[in-house]
Amino acid sequence: MRKAYTFRLYPTKKQEEKLCWTLNRCRELYNAALSERRDAYRMAGKSISSYEQKRDLPEIKEIRPEYNDIHSQVLQDVLLRLQRAFDRFFERVKNGEKPGYPRFQGRNRYSSFTYPQSGFSLEEKHLTLSKIGTLKVKVHRTIEGAIKTCTIKHESGQWYVIFSCEVKQPEPLPVSYEDVGIDLGITHFAALSNGDFIDSPRHYRQAEKKLKKLQEALSRKKRGSHRRKRAVQAIAKAHRKVRNQRRDFAHKASHQLVQRYQTIVLEELQTKNLLRRPKPKQDEEAGQYLPNGAAAKGGLNKSITDAGWGMFTEMLRVKAAWAGRVVAFVDPKYTSQVCSGCGTVKPKTLEERWHSCECGCELDRDTNAARNILKKYIGAGSALQILPRGESVEAPAF
Repeated sequence: MRKAYTFRLYPTKKQEEKLCWTLNRCRELYNAALSERRDAYRMAGKSISSYEQKRDLPEIKEIRPEYNDIHSQVLQDVLLRLQRAFDRFFERVKNGEKPGYPRFQGRNRYSSFTYPQSGFSLEEKHLTLSKIGTLKVKVHRTIEGAIKTCTIKHESGQWYVIFSCEVKQPEPLPVSYEDVGIDLGITHFAALSNGDFIDSPRHYRQAEKKLKKLQEALSRKKRGSHRRKRAVQAIAKAHRKVRNQRRDFAHKASHQLVQRYQTIVLEELQTKNLLRRPKPKQDEEAGQYLPNGAAAKGGLNKSITDAGWGMFTEMLRVKAAWAGRVVAFVDPKYTSQVCSGCGTVKPKTLEERWHSCECGCELDRDTNAARNILKKYIGAGSALQILPRGESVEAPAF
C-alpha cells in the first residue's frame, strides 16, 4: 500500500530561484510535448506515445543545453504526466462524459515536479535533490515504509516535499459493534443516527470579511506593480489558511468516526449537481426574466463548498480501509421525508427542521434522515438497533 507524507521546505533565496527555474522548464517541456502530440494528430493523423517522446530527450538536450541541469528522471516524469492526462481524456470519451482535452499549463497551473525513483535523499532535517542542492526540511512526523517517489510542490508562496512510501497493511482496529448513519448538511456539518451532531466550523464564512478587504485592496493596485504582487500573495495566504483549516477538521472528524464505528453509512451525494445554477425564468407574454432565486442559491452553494463534503467522505473512505472498517453509500431519495419510526412519508419544506409524526416519533429532521440512511443500508427486514446518545452495546456472545 502507498502512503503520502507532506513536509514543509525552507529553501534559501538562491535555492528557491533554482526550484522556480526547474519548475518553469518542466512546464515548458509539458506544453511542448502537448503541442507536438496535437500537431501530429491534426496534420498526419498520427498519435505519439510517451515512449517516443522520451527517446527524443537527448536531442532536446542538444538543442536546449539548459535541460542538462535537470535530473533526467524528472524530465521523463513530465512526459509520463502528459500521458496520464491523455489516458484520462480517452477514458472520459469512452464513458460518454465531457472529454476535457488536455490543456496547456500556465504559470499558475503547473505547480510540481517529481523524482520518480532516484535523485533524492533524506537525512534528518535535510533533503538533497539532484541538480538543485541540499534544502532544509521540517520532518514533523516519522516516515514509515520505503520512500518510492519525491514530489516538490509550490503552493501559495511556500514549498513542500511529498514522499510516497510503500508500507505494509496495518493491523485492523478491534471490531466495534456500533453502526451509524450520517446525514451531511449545512445547519450541522453532520447529523448521526444516534442523535449526536458534528457542528460545522464554517471556516470560509469566518474569513469572508478579511478576504473581502484583501480583494478590495488588490483591486486598487496597479497591474504589474510590486504592490499588486504582494496583495495577490496576501490573498493566497488567506485562502491557504482556510484550506488548511478545512482539511484539518476533515481529518479529525473522520478519524473520530472511524475509531468508534464499525460501519458508517452516508448518502451518495452528487455535489456537482447540487451546485448547479438555477434555470432562468422568463415571462412568456412580456419576455422579461423573472426572479429565480439565483442570489439565495449562490449563498447556499457557498455554504456547500465551505463544508467540504467531498474531502471529508474521501478521507473517511481511506481511513476506514486502513482500519478495517466499512464505509457505505445509499441513495438519498426520500431520506428526509420518510418517518424513521413507522415509514410514513411526511413531506417537509427546507424550512421545517423538526420531524413530527402521528406515531409519536419526535426528533430533529437531520437525525431522522440519518436513521433512514442507516436503515436503507441494513435493510427493512434486518434487526436494527440504534443506540441512544452516550450509550454503547456489548459484543454478542459466540
